Amino acid sequence: MYIYSFDGEQLKYMLVGAANLLALNKSEIDALNVFPVPDGDTGTNMYLTMLAGVKQARQVESGKISDVAAAVARGCLMGARGNSGVILSQIFSGFARALEGYSHAGAADIARAFVRGAEAAYRAVGNPVEGTILTVCRETAAGLEKAAARSKDPVRVLVLGYRAATLALARTPEQLPVLRDAGVVDAGGKGLVVLLEGIIKALKDAAARRDIELFDLAASQQKEFIGGRDRDFTSDIEFAYCTEFILTGRNIPLDSLRQELSPYGDCLLVVGDDRAAKVHIHSNHPGLVLECGLKYGALQSVQIGNMEEQSQELRRSTTGGESKPLGVVAVGVGEGIATILQSMGVDTVIEGGQTMNPSAEQLLDAVNSVNAPAVILLPNNKNILLSARQAAAMADKEVHVVPSVSIPQGFAALLAYNPYAAAMENAAKMEDSLGEVKTGEVTMAVRDAVIDGKNITKGDFIGMADDRLVAVGRHLNALMLDLLQVMADEDTGLVTFYYGADMTGAEAREVTRKMQEEFDELDFELHYGGQPLYQFIISVE
Repeated sequence: MYIYSFDGEQLKYMLVGAANLLALNKSEIDALNVFPVPDGDTGTNMYLTMLAGVKQARQVESGKISDVAAAVARGCLMGARGNSGVILSQIFSGFARALEGYSHAGAADIARAFVRGAEAAYRAVGNPVEGTILTVCRETAAGLEKAAARSKDPVRVLVLGYRAATLALARTPEQLPVLRDAGVVDAGGKGLVVLLEGIIKALKDAAARRDIELFDLAASQQKEFIGGRDRDFTSDIEFAYCTEFILTGRNIPLDSLRQELSPYGDCLLVVGDDRAAKVHIHSNHPGLVLECGLKYGALQSVQIGNMEEQSQELRRSTTGGESKPLGVVAVGVGEGIATILQSMGVDTVIEGGQTMNPSAEQLLDAVNSVNAPAVILLPNNKNILLSARQAAAMADKEVHVVPSVSIPQGFAALLAYNPYAAAMENAAKMEDSLGEVKTGEVTMAVRDAVIDGKNITKGDFIGMADDRLVAVGRHLNALMLDLLQVMADEDTGLVTFYYGADMTGAEAREVTRKMQEEFDELDFELHYGGQPLYQFIISVE
């Protein structure tokens, strides 16, 4: 039977088909990660984003396509996870705006809506790169426009648009050398092609009078570490007092200061120059820490917090505590990472990172949970940055996103944080501090690959320096040595290891000892991070 247009009910049917096929293919899409690391999540993020949109759309009782399109756009906006999810939400936002006021949409309307969706997606990305989902979306829209100029049958037009998307996806390795070298197509582009295929499959099922039900494969909702932990971490606190101060003077010996403070506790951070340094340490003897600082200069902005009392207070409070002028929300995964973030002044830590990207709605809820009119938001992962900005745009309070793309960058930003300064001033200083630290990551390859001329075999350790693959090896100590030789330079003074959940403390200490022997001119610190999949997160300062 010939179809002249789609209404809202038909759009719902197509959206369900799209979500279902994404559910079936999300693992395959996840596996298209350029680097063979175990944290590919593009397919999962797109599926969860789409699922949130479909659930919202199915609640609409109106049969108008404009109402259903607006609902799926709202749902995707709130449920957007990762950069691919945010881009998908923007595609639907543009699509919905193009169909405002329409009860039905014909072939030309659908093509125009996809064009608006592609335009919105490009605007959402600060530095668009060709060979990605953006390219596939734009080529799909162009294919739909070309088909709609020849046919008024929206089903036929969608099929031709799908073909254009498939061809565009196949060309992505030609546009991005990193895809060509890895032997994969773009994961986000693949997700969009699967989405379109699911729409067409749903239309075929509808023509055959087959009903389809929505697959809901979503995992349990992520929770906040702080204010929602199952364990009582108070008993795990070895050093009770979080001690911070700014030291001013002349010729401050940063290396000597670190060495002298090291026996007093853990989580020691000393950053700055010979005229002003910021010190952070967890210690049971804050008085001795301050006395040590006084040997080299004057103390300013001294803060001493009892972490046991802070932890108990945070567990008692579900509203973000007493009112304050400025709060901080940060993303982090791992018990140790969360505890350190909390000790450095973060009000709410959202569980997330490489493998678990929180949605824009979860970030927004965390921002709203802080009892402050202004909030600093630290995404601490490049794949959460767009979601963080989307959450900030939806907030009813002042929110500044400091674009930290790693946990070490988040820690560096927090060292520049002053809870008594204005939000905008804090955001600027925290962002300036991001370049003061280099980030390393060590994990294991989940598949064979060739990256930048390096042959990688499944099970190899791989070392990343600021998101660049620099070392590969079968033995962890040798891999760490190769990685640090790339990361450390003549200006490096401190290397901090955060070891993951898959390592024991004894193993991590042995690796640290060997690295100290090889780099005896550097100071090394070791902390429990508890992050999954990554043996080490490394901070080089």
